[in-house]
Amino acid sequence: MKRITILIAAFFNLFGLTESLAQNTQSNRNMEQLNLTQEWDKTFPKSDKVNHKKVTFINRYGITLAADLYVPKTTAVGKLPAIAVSGPFGAVKEQSSGLYAQTLAERGFLTIAFDPSFTGESGGQPRSVASPDINIEDFSAAVDYLATRPDVDVERIGIIGICGWGGFAINAAAGDTRIKATVASTMYDISRCTANGYFDAADNADARYKMRQEFNAQRTEDYRTGTYLRTVMNPKPADDAPQFMKDYYDYYKTERGYHSRSINSGLGWNKTSNLAFLNTPILSYADEIRSAVLLIHGEKAHSRYFSEDTFKKLKGDNKELMIIPGAVHTDLYDRTDIIPFDKLEEFFKEYLK
Repeated sequence: MKRITILIAAFFNLFGLTESLAQNTQSNRNMEQLNLTQEWDKTFPKSDKVNHKKVTFINRYGITLAADLYVPKTTAVGKLPAIAVSGPFGAVKEQSSGLYAQTLAERGFLTIAFDPSFTGESGGQPRSVASPDINIEDFSAAVDYLATRPDVDVERIGIIGICGWGGFAINAAAGDTRIKATVASTMYDISRCTANGYFDAADNADARYKMRQEFNAQRTEDYRTGTYLRTVMNPKPADDAPQFMKDYYDYYKTERGYHSRSINSGLGWNKTSNLAFLNTPILSYADEIRSAVLLIHGEKAHSRYFSEDTFKKLKGDNKELMIIPGAVHTDLYDRTDIIPFDKLEEFFKEYLK
């Protein structure tokens, strides 16, 4: 026991945790002044059942995040249960996550839909960067914000991640015990997909080594030129392209879901972002999540295996997998006739009570 105590003390000393907090405290309120659009520029109509406004908060890396806050106009007395929403991967809060947030606010929850670091109206440089660490931290930063609002019950906070943010949400739930209920809708495991390819078809060391060579060569070129090469997102698919590529185009590049600030609608990702995902599995501790988890996926979604495999890792009787008959991946982005909002309401009312 004495040896364990000594080792713990040594660990704290290594990170300077034994020094006076007063000497090492710095403000987390030095937020970047963001240029936030005030007009309604969402891909879905504004509800007359909720109050809406823009808010900002800061994450542990000092990046200022922008969010849309939705508050029910008719609320019960007392503090509200709250939900933070983000995704899909490469989307902005004016798209799918805002739709989820507004709809759940209509059902009695205080919600925020936020733009991840480096994207949309949120801060961070360079732009169009993704990070398995920072993006998972973004969820916890949203919980920080909600937990310190006077109208939120800190013991009743949940999160929703859509598409790639479903995977981030699962990992956030594994690490953040303040999250009492998590929904992953039409989820991707971005790390697995990057490292192994779709359906794990390129799960071999040689394929990953080739990607590392290409991305690292791009790093050199980016540094030499002082610019960042970006990927081309969702070009018009050929007739023989996989159906899911056509589905992405139909959402992000047409009036249905297009938004000028969306990476998937045209801005493109910083190409070297993929380096981090190659070496960073994000669901290693999914089996240690004790809070409630609901996975929702379409029966005909090409990505269905991500939810099914993740569900196999989860433990406890508060975990559930819901398969939506006939639905494809993007149906759960905005199809209000298919997204099971009744189930979402039931789930959060059960576990955020």
